[in-house]
Formats: sequence, structure tokens, C-alpha cells
Amino acid sequence: MKFHQLYQQASRPVLSIELFPPKTAQGRAHLDAELTQLLKTPVGFLSVTYGAGGSTQNNTLELVNTIRQTYNVPTVPHFTCVGASRQSVRDYVEQAMAAGAQNLVALRGDKPKDAANFQPAPDGFRYAWQLVAFLKETYGDALSLGVAGYPEGHVETRDLNLSIQHLKQKVDAGADVIITQLFYDNADFFRFREMATKAGITVPIIPGIMPITKYSQIDRITQLCGAKIPADLTKVLTAFPDASPDQQMAGIAAAIDQAGELLENDVPGIHIFTLNNSFATLHMVEALGHHFCD
Repeated sequence: MKFHQLYQQASRPVLSIELFPPKTAQGRAHLDAELTQLLKTPVGFLSVTYGAGGSTQNNTLELVNTIRQTYNVPTVPHFTCVGASRQSVRDYVEQAMAAGAQNLVALRGDKPKDAANFQPAPDGFRYAWQLVAFLKETYGDALSLGVAGYPEGHVETRDLNLSIQHLKQKVDAGADVIITQLFYDNADFFRFREMATKAGITVPIIPGIMPITKYSQIDRITQLCGAKIPADLTKVLTAFPDASPDQQMAGIAAAIDQAGELLENDVPGIHIFTLNNSFATLHMVEALGHHFCD
């Protein structure tokens, strides 16, 4: 089922879960064990990330295909176009579609760390909206596209108005759904959603939630992506040793409260960034499952 069909036809908010391709056999064995737990939830779809510069391209598609075949659950690959030529985009997308993909999360991706002045491939794309436009022109309605939204503004564009303009370009180019970057203050999401609506964006906007079970890890992630952890939440979490059971449960409780408020305010779904760990997700679904199931 394509993104636009999934959200149009759903009578309840859609739960979606994001994974990343493990780099080792041990990591893969761990993920396989976690999947048996995650798929006990009423998940609408799983998505699988794509490493910087395509570093996990083959692993992404292999994991997507394995999950789809083994568990018969809709599974969506990500694609980042940094450094990609148009032919490499076609190769990846057609390989994904040949294996049954109907949806793709289309992203620009992070610029290379050593690229002071980022330059796309000679026939590639500088912006995500260009990738979206190319995919829609090439594959039309055969492929439904998700894109990223940034409730606190993009790390390279702290002007939220400008971020909304860029988001509108992606939607106008053919995106069917927006999945946001992680955030921890719902006021940021509600402001972002209101601004998007005023800008004429009508596709579903899905909040992305990353429960904090190890404060130091999420603190690093937020610094890299330009998100923030509110001071009051930081105070609660850092009162406990890093990654301790008490900190984990405090972080999960905060995520449950955050997602609960969002679900009470008419979001079409919740997208949970799991970091390949089922623990927090299972606690969240246990507390909030009535939102996702009749």
C-alpha cells in the first residue's frame, strides 16, 4: 500500500518504526531478535535508513527485502542523493521497485564532512526537492514518496520560514507524506504544522519521536541535527546515571507523554526512531496502543 493510500484509508493513527542496517553479523542477529518484538506492535510500516553517501545502500535494500518477505509487513527504503548521479538513483530505485517497493523516503542526506563547499554529482541533485521531482517525473504514481520535515528548522537553515518554503518545494514536486526529524518540545511541532498548513501544505505530517534511553547518545544526535532537548527534560534525565534503568524509564515516560499529547492533537501517526532497540517502543505502544488499535 502506498503512503497516500495508507494515511487516507486509516481509521486510526498509523504507527511506523524506523530501523538502520546493522554493520556486523552480531548487529544483525540482535536486530532479528528485536524485530520479533517490534512486530508484535500494530505497525503500519517499517522504514530502513540509508547510510551517508550510500554507505549502506546494499544493506538497506537487503534488509528491506528480507523483512518484507519474512514478516509480510510493508517496509520502506530510504534514499539519500548526496553524491549520487541520476543513473545511480535509477539503479537503486529500480532495484527496490523490482523487489516490491511502492514507497521511498527521499532525502538529500548530510553533506560530506570534508566538503566545505558541497557540490553535487555533475548530473545529480543539490536539494531534496530536485530528487523528488526527478523521481515523480521518472516513475509517476508507481512510487509514493516521503520526505523529511524539520520542526526546529534545518541545521543548515535555522530560519523556520525558509525551512517551510523548502518543504513546500518538496511537496509541490510530488511528496505524499512528511516525516519529521526528532524533537522534544511539542510546541515546536505545533508551530511547524501551523506554518506548513498556512503555506498550503496539505499532505500528512508525521511527528518523529526518539525516546531517550541513553542521554549522552541522544545529546550527541541532537547537536548534530540541530534539535534541542529542553532544559527541564535534561534535568530529569541527568539526575540518573547515563543509560541506567532509571534514566531509561524516565526517558520512556517522557516519550509516552510527548506522543500522547501529539495523538490527542490529531496527528495522522507517530514515527518512532528505534535505534534498533525494541525496549522503548514496546513500552510506548503498551501505554498508547489504544490510539492505534480499535
